[in-house]
Amino acid sequence: MAFGEILGASLEVPRVTSTLRVLVRDGGRPFDVDQQLLQRKQALALRSPAGATSADARHVAPAVGATSLAQRLVPEWEKAPASVRDAYESFLVAVQSLLATELPSADLHEAAGVAFDCIDQQLGARRAEKGEKEGGEASGGLAAALSEADSLSDSDLGSIRSHLSTLLGHTSPDLALLRRAISLTLQLLSWQRTHHTKPHHHHQNRSAPHQEPMFGSDLPFQVPAAGLDGNQLLQQFWEEVRARTQARAQVDSQVDSQVEAQVAAQVDYQVPVPVPAQAQEQVREHILTGADGGAGGGSKEGEEGPRDLRWLHQSCVQAAQWGGGAQLTADELSLAVLKLMQSPGSGDEVAGELFNLVGDQGFEFIQQLLQHRKALVSAAQSALSALKEAMDSDAAGSGASNSHIRHGARVTVQTESEKQLEKLRKKEDKRIARAAAKTGGGGGVGGPGGGRGGVEGELAWLLGAGGFSALVEAGENRGGGVIDALIGTGDDAVPVRALPVGTKRKTYKGYEEVHVPPVVAEGGAGRAQEKLVKVAEMEPFAQKAFEGFQTLNRIQSRIYQRAFYSNENLLVCAPTGAGKTNIAMITVLHEVGANFKNGVLQKNDFKVVYVAPMKALAAEMAAAFGRRLAPLGLAVRELTGDMQLTKREMEETQMIVTTPEKWDVITRKSSDVSMASLVRLLVIDEVHLLNDDRGPVIETLVARTLRQVESSQSMIRIVGLSATLPNYTEVAQFLRVNLDTGLFYFDASYRPVPLSQQYIGVSEPNFARRNTLMHEIAYEKAMNAVKNGKQAMVFVHSRKDTVKTARILMETAQRNGEVELFNPQEQPQYKLMEKDVQRSRNRELGELFQAGFGIHHAGMLRPDRSLTEKLFSMGLVKVLVCTATLAWGVNLPAHTVIIKGTQLYDAKVGGFRELGMLDVMQIFGRAGRPQFDSSGEGIIITAHNQLAHYLRLMTHQMPIESQFVAMLKDNLNAEVVLGTVTNVKEASAWLGYTYLFVRMQANPLAYGMTWQDVAMDPGLVARRQALITEAARSLDRAKMMRFDERSGQLYVTELGRVASHFYIRYTSVETYNELLRRHMSESEIVDLIARSSEFENIVVREEEMPELFTLRSKCCPLDVKGGPEDKIGKINILIQVYLSRGFLDSFSLIADTAYVSASLGRIVRALFEIALKRGWCSLAASLLEMAKAVDQRIWPHQHPLRQFEGVLTQEVLFKLEDRGLDLDRLCDMDDNEIAAIIRSPYAAKLVSQCVSQFPYLELDAHISPITRTVLQVTLYVTPTFQWKERFHGNSQRWWIWVEDSENEHIYHTEYFILSKKMMAQGTHTLSFTIPIFEPLPPQYYVRAISDNWLSSSSTHTISFRHLILPERHPPHTELLNLRPLPVTALGDPQAVSLYGFSHFNPIQTQAFHTLYHTDHSVLLGAPTGSGKTISAELAMLRLFRTQPGMKVIYIAPLKALVRERMEDWGKNFMPKLGKCMVELTGDLTPDMKLLVAADVIVATPEKWDGITRSWHNRSYAQTVGLMVMDEIHLLGQDRGPVLEVIVSRMRYISARTARPIRFLGLSTALANARDLADWLGIERVGLFNFKPSVRPVPLDVHIQGYPGKFYCPRMNAMNKPLYAAILTHSPVKPVLVFVSSRRQTRLTALDLIQYAAADERPRQFVHAGRRRWRSTWRWHPQQSSSTRCSLASGCTTLG
Repeated sequence: MAFGEILGASLEVPRVTSTLRVLVRDGGRPFDVDQQLLQRKQALALRSPAGATSADARHVAPAVGATSLAQRLVPEWEKAPASVRDAYESFLVAVQSLLATELPSADLHEAAGVAFDCIDQQLGARRAEKGEKEGGEASGGLAAALSEADSLSDSDLGSIRSHLSTLLGHTSPDLALLRRAISLTLQLLSWQRTHHTKPHHHHQNRSAPHQEPMFGSDLPFQVPAAGLDGNQLLQQFWEEVRARTQARAQVDSQVDSQVEAQVAAQVDYQVPVPVPAQAQEQVREHILTGADGGAGGGSKEGEEGPRDLRWLHQSCVQAAQWGGGAQLTADELSLAVLKLMQSPGSGDEVAGELFNLVGDQGFEFIQQLLQHRKALVSAAQSALSALKEAMDSDAAGSGASNSHIRHGARVTVQTESEKQLEKLRKKEDKRIARAAAKTGGGGGVGGPGGGRGGVEGELAWLLGAGGFSALVEAGENRGGGVIDALIGTGDDAVPVRALPVGTKRKTYKGYEEVHVPPVVAEGGAGRAQEKLVKVAEMEPFAQKAFEGFQTLNRIQSRIYQRAFYSNENLLVCAPTGAGKTNIAMITVLHEVGANFKNGVLQKNDFKVVYVAPMKALAAEMAAAFGRRLAPLGLAVRELTGDMQLTKREMEETQMIVTTPEKWDVITRKSSDVSMASLVRLLVIDEVHLLNDDRGPVIETLVARTLRQVESSQSMIRIVGLSATLPNYTEVAQFLRVNLDTGLFYFDASYRPVPLSQQYIGVSEPNFARRNTLMHEIAYEKAMNAVKNGKQAMVFVHSRKDTVKTARILMETAQRNGEVELFNPQEQPQYKLMEKDVQRSRNRELGELFQAGFGIHHAGMLRPDRSLTEKLFSMGLVKVLVCTATLAWGVNLPAHTVIIKGTQLYDAKVGGFRELGMLDVMQIFGRAGRPQFDSSGEGIIITAHNQLAHYLRLMTHQMPIESQFVAMLKDNLNAEVVLGTVTNVKEASAWLGYTYLFVRMQANPLAYGMTWQDVAMDPGLVARRQALITEAARSLDRAKMMRFDERSGQLYVTELGRVASHFYIRYTSVETYNELLRRHMSESEIVDLIARSSEFENIVVREEEMPELFTLRSKCCPLDVKGGPEDKIGKINILIQVYLSRGFLDSFSLIADTAYVSASLGRIVRALFEIALKRGWCSLAASLLEMAKAVDQRIWPHQHPLRQFEGVLTQEVLFKLEDRGLDLDRLCDMDDNEIAAIIRSPYAAKLVSQCVSQFPYLELDAHISPITRTVLQVTLYVTPTFQWKERFHGNSQRWWIWVEDSENEHIYHTEYFILSKKMMAQGTHTLSFTIPIFEPLPPQYYVRAISDNWLSSSSTHTISFRHLILPERHPPHTELLNLRPLPVTALGDPQAVSLYGFSHFNPIQTQAFHTLYHTDHSVLLGAPTGSGKTISAELAMLRLFRTQPGMKVIYIAPLKALVRERMEDWGKNFMPKLGKCMVELTGDLTPDMKLLVAADVIVATPEKWDGITRSWHNRSYAQTVGLMVMDEIHLLGQDRGPVLEVIVSRMRYISARTARPIRFLGLSTALANARDLADWLGIERVGLFNFKPSVRPVPLDVHIQGYPGKFYCPRMNAMNKPLYAAILTHSPVKPVLVFVSSRRQTRLTALDLIQYAAADERPRQFVHAGRRRWRSTWRWHPQQSSSTRCSLASGCTTLG
């Protein structure tokens, strides 16, 4: 052991101070432990790297150059030149290329170290043979080293490759790669020799990290001669330290001289301590027998056994025999020793207490106890737990078998109260046990009595359990590990907790096997009574989907009645390959049957959604369901990230097969709610993925669906399909499944083909030997299958590894002389298929086929993959090496499947991870062919430390936990945006629909809660509110929503809406809020994208450095901040490489690039939407170009014609770019001019065609100011390109916005869709308004930018140079602070009696004099509800008093207003005054006599216009004294021209007849009241235009906008906020809701009723007794059902 390792040892091992303490006599100077510790820490500080701590080493990933390998191969890394550092990084890449596989960094570093040492040794041996000096002189430098590499012959390289293959396994046969590695090795050796550093050869066994002994623990102490005092003893000890240090220095040359000086300085420390002679002899014997002597002092070095509980018990037996332990028995002494070691005291304290307990003769025993203290305590705790579990299970007796769940039968579960009582009982038992353990006063070290008293409670219990021997046996049984614990014990074993009976465990050199036999189905009467459902007995339409089937299998037959004849939710847990897909088909057929009406299938009335966990599986399921449902005329389509559907295609589809994320995106948008409302069946496959990172998405989908069912009172059936899992009852509760009738659990015995499993854990620590051993095991298992006439699949985890593994298996067969086992040439189809193989361009495919091997991965061409599948299905390929793509996308089973290694690279986690349970089950599902095999075999080869993990997965001991909390903020924001959650109360209720809520109740400790919390709050109301409140606060800080903590209301924002629609994480939005600016360059935009949290798991690996530097120089036109060494810089490079379509060599970089590109498009689109909402025109344009660049994978600075992919060659495009021929120049050139430049007439014609087909819009605009601040723009859009469906599809989309370049702001945006049909219509018109400000800017710009095509944009300038704005309008009439005028001011008792109030309001008071005492025309503009009708009555009273014979004409724009005025004045006003009033509308036309006799005529504009056209012949038209025009602000609407004609004509009549007509205009507050008054001939004294805020009753206005192009989804999205607004602003008083159509009145009323019912307040809108209310609305047979329903709940509809 190196001295440097001694100095770095742990504090956990007992120190030599425990020995020195024994040597102290009374009166001597005590040994200062603290001083010695301080000196030791100083020595450790000198040994540790500057600025580094152990915590840093644990938690900070080593940077490039900080790894041990880098420090070994490149000494003084910080001083090394860049060329040497690059050589080291290139050497790692070269080693990885030699191995032809992807490795974790730790394994790669280990392999690189071995390769470096091997090459150095082989080159040294070659020099020795030739008599050369080793490495030449240092002065030779790098050139000499490189010349030596070039001088190596092929035979030398072959020899080195042979040695490398022996150490590392299979290496690439490419000698150029090997020569490259040798050249790099020589460069590194040259640097080492330059710095006089001897090359290191590491042959250390690299096992798992272990705890090193403490400083000084391995030093052999020598007992001084009699008479030596403590000073001499310590002097001798430090002399031994110095001697050992000098010896170790030859091995470890890097020990700092300061450390030696520090150690030497410690020798001067004086401790004058006399030493007892007996203790001296004990120490001398300890030194002579070795520092690691056996227990009790009897064992020799090298003969010691493990320090476990059995050794402890045996040592205590010996101690009891020599009289140690104060006459305690062996069991009592063992328990007392354990209690002392478990105490929290320091090592010195425990050593003293043990010395007092055991006595002087147990010195070595105490040393061993302290050295193995931690292990012994841990073993004792584990053994005690195992012993208690065994006693509990024995006490349960036969109860365990009674609780056994019969598969597929009813499931019995405890109620919530029973579970709580059981938990409380267990807690009470633990409390009693702890109290019993404390009996005896807690002593035990002060003397014999103390030792016995401290163990009485435990000993009594332990003796009843069989004594300390029972504890030892329990520990040894538990010590067998989880593997032994999992092996079943018979039929009484619970199937989800143990492996089947017959499971065997075998140990071989370097690995361990666990054989799990197949679970055979039960026979006998139970199996005989099972009746399989015949397809012929099914409904006729259902038989079409089961064509080729005779009967359903056992599982399908068991579930058939519930699946086909009921509508309840189901959860089916069954092993892979048990036929769960057909169960889903049965539920689909049930839904199909429910939608037959009169024998006709109503295809537009329902939809089925099948959620598959992966895109590959979704494609497979879509193809399978589509083929089987085609006879029924049903359309099945795939909807994933790779397969998009248009609105029309989704409407025409009856079954949608999608992924969780895609369906989440669809249902998040309110525009797609109408489509989601048609869903009647939701099938979730692999629902056990709740434990995966996709679990929160599944929880969101189920919660959203369940809430939709309750709110809309519609039926949506949920069917969950899952592998077997432990807590399936909780999953069933989450899915709202009836546990008695809807839950079905089937074990492995229901698998159609029984599956035997082998779990192999390779314990070899060395990477190279471990890799070789895995290949040997895989070959042996595959060969055994082939020997038995079967085929085998070997699954690996990278495309490159398929070829490498296949070659190794083939070479192993050749080396063992077993080629004939795999030879396919004897089969009759061989010659026929050999021709097809020879035609393939895949060289490895043909080479491996000759030996009976094959490869299959997604990187192969589709014809080659199909050929391989065909060869394997025909039996010509005996062993197929493939990736997991084959397990997911292709149904190609084999008898034996082998998983070689379980580590695979995952860009999501930024490195290698273990194979998940879903992948293992899917791969094992390919084992066994139902038509040919009676059994299948699944083999998994993994590292030994993962063996128990995969056994737990397959025995389902890991409960499915919820991962929802991690995504709570994003999902809450999505629900708020959707409108289903508007406050904290609703959000808490929403959280109650998730699996998180179920698991928090069942396992609160895993979610930061205690059992007391659950007992006090069984519904977890407080906990849910706390989670929601915390998430809402975070979202409010990120501006994704607005959270009012006082009311608990949650309000959506534009930023939150963008994040929800584009699936952007909350943490990414925080980054954008911080870094997004109004002006950003392209490089800054790419850097911002690279900082998105979607890429946070991507890490930098040393072996990627050379390729990243190369990519930066070749494929990155933009600056890379941070460089390749930085994580952000790496992501930046990958983004630019993706846009540049660069070539990647490293598999990890390929995977990382694919991961980045999957999210890149939506992130850039989201940033564009954010910039657009903020009105940042320059940034929005840049981001839109970047978004299109990502979609097209073309840089914006490249030629736009590159977008015509497949038309123009690269050569032509390069010429266009080189000669600077942009689109503008090409448009002005003809074919001949283009041909002259690019030297190709044919290509010139293609270029000309592409230019004519490039999308372009011509813009023209007319502007007209409405006010001085509002401008109306009429935009004319004319497409000027040739439409070709190949490039343009069915439609082209454009962004049109108006921007102010000076202020960098967008004032208006439009999303314009140009279809092929619209293309033929020519020019299109858009009209919109924009704001303008004074002083006027020079111009605005109208831009039309294509949403699809790069560099396709048009600009039109709106100049304000000659714009004439309307004159400034006078300010509004100020409301004077007048005393309200009493009604008695009318001066006429008859007039006073008309009004039931005492005073006029302020507006009426201010206009009273002009209206009642003058004949001036008046324009009264005031808000609605200001009493304008009474003002009109004042003018009428003036006319009746001063001109009794004149008529009043009242013009109302709507018939409803005419009727309202007739009813109002007809009751009180006219009868009391004795006047006659006549209605004149299209519905009612009185005769001439009534019109002549009438004093007041109430008419519509059109009717009065018709009468006054013949005013010469109608006398009553000439006797008009007052003309009242209500709602005159409608002059600008459709009826405006009629009103203008009426006013003009009446003024003309007045002029011709010389009879003045008084005009009274009633309006809301107007902006241009002065213009309207001038037209009416109203002087300034008659103009009253009050502000909109002047109201008798104050009015609060809340405006909330909702996006969405389509009317119905937009109105539907408003209903929930409408309900929340009613509860907030008017929970008790009446509410009027105005909508835009009659149909919408019913829809809105029904939605309000549903929300009230869901809020458990169905009668909250009813403010009357139940009897009175029923009598009001019940007995009206003419009412419709919807009206009666709405009235019953307190709502009514008018329209």
